[in-house]
Amino acid sequence: MYLATTGRRDAPPPSATGGPGRRVPATVLALGTVSLVTDVSSEMVTAVLPLYLVVGLGLSPLQFGFLDGLFNGASAVVRLLGGHVADRGGRHKRVAGLGYALSACSRLGLLLAGGTTGPLAAALAVDRVGKGIRTAPRDALIALSSPPHLLGRAFGVHRAMDTTGALLGPLVAFALLWATADAYDAVFVVSFCTGLLGVLLLVLYVPGEAAPTKASTPRRTNPFEALRGAAFRRILYAAALLAAGTVGDSFVYLLLQRGLDIPVGWFPLLPLGSAAAYLLLAIPAGRIADRVGRRLPFLCGHVALLGVYTLLLTPADGPVLVLVLPVLILLGAFYAATDGVLMALAAPALPDGGRAGGLALLQTAQALARLLGTAGFGAAWTVWGPRPALWAAAAALLVSLAAGWALLPGTPTLAPERPTA
Repeated sequence: MYLATTGRRDAPPPSATGGPGRRVPATVLALGTVSLVTDVSSEMVTAVLPLYLVVGLGLSPLQFGFLDGLFNGASAVVRLLGGHVADRGGRHKRVAGLGYALSACSRLGLLLAGGTTGPLAAALAVDRVGKGIRTAPRDALIALSSPPHLLGRAFGVHRAMDTTGALLGPLVAFALLWATADAYDAVFVVSFCTGLLGVLLLVLYVPGEAAPTKASTPRRTNPFEALRGAAFRRILYAAALLAAGTVGDSFVYLLLQRGLDIPVGWFPLLPLGSAAAYLLLAIPAGRIADRVGRRLPFLCGHVALLGVYTLLLTPADGPVLVLVLPVLILLGAFYAATDGVLMALAAPALPDGGRAGGLALLQTAQALARLLGTAGFGAAWTVWGPRPALWAAAAALLVSLAAGWALLPGTPTLAPERPTA
C-alpha cells in the first residue's frame, strides 16, 4: 500500500515522487494545449447554441433544459466505457483521441442539419459522446503524470489552458456572427477546422503512455471496483449531491439576458466573464488546494455558485455591467474551485491501474445528477416561472452543501496498489 494524500501539508516531498520540484510535467502542458485548441472549437458552438435553439428555433425552456440535460447524461454514460477501455492496457491517449475526433466531426453534423431538430439533436449527441469518451482518459493521464503533492497545481494549469480556449471561443463566434450577418454556418465550419487541429496536436505532442508516479501494472478493471474504497465513495456521493443542486450555465446566461434585457447580439459574450474569472483563478485554486487540502476549496466553490443564485434573485436596479460582472465572476470562481480540484481530490483515492475508470465513474455520477438538476430547473421554470425555480435551486444547493460538508473526507486516505503479475 502507499500513502495517497488529499492535498494536505503532509504530502510527500519532491524527492519522494521523483518529480523535478514544483515543475508541471510536459504531458500536462501538451494536454493543456490540446484542450485549449479544442475548447476554442467547442465554445464557439456552445456560446451561440442556447440562442440558436431558444430564439432561433423557438424551443421552450423545458425543451431546452431537457435536451441539454439529456446530452450531458449521454456523455456521462459513455464516460464509463471510455474509462474502462483506457485502463485496459493503458490506452489513455488512443481513447482520448477518439473522443476529440468525434467532437470535431460533430460540427459537420451541425452544418448539415440545416435547423432540422432531429439531425441537429443527433449532431449534438455525437459531440457530447466525444466529450464523454475523452474526459476520463485525459484526466487520468494528468494524474498519472504528476506527483501526488502537485495534483492540484497540475489540474489547475490544465484547466487554465482549457479555459483560455473557452475564453477565445465566444470571441471568435461573436466576430464571425458580426462579420457574416448572423450566419451560424460559418461558426460551424470554423469550429470543425479548429477541432481537427486539436486532434493533430494530440497525435503529435502527447506521449502515448503516461509516466506513473508510482510503480504499477495496469490491468483490466471494472470502473465500479472504485466503489470498494470508502473515501472514494464519500467523494462520489458528495459530488453527486452537490451537482444535483446546480443550474446549467446556459440557464444562468438566459436569466441574465432576459432579466436585464441584454441585446441578442451580445449574448455570445456572456460566457467571457465567467471564462476569464476561471482562467485567472484556476491555478491559484489548485495551489491553495495542494496546501490546505482539497475538501474546503471544493465546498467554497459551491458557496460561490450559491452567490450566483442570490444575485440572480436580486431585483435588477443599476447599470447592466455592474449587475452582470459579479454573477460571471462568481460563476468562474465556482468552476475554478471545483472542476480540477475534484479530480485532484479523488485521484489519490484510486489505484493507478483503475484511475481512468474511477474518475469516469465520478464524472458520470456528477453529470447524471446535473441532468436531474437541469431538467428539473427547466420544468420548474416552465410551470412556476424563473424566480420560484431559482429559489428552489438555491434551497437544494444549500442542503447539498451541508451534506457535502459531512460526507467529504478531510484526512489522507490509503489507496491500495493493484497486485502485480
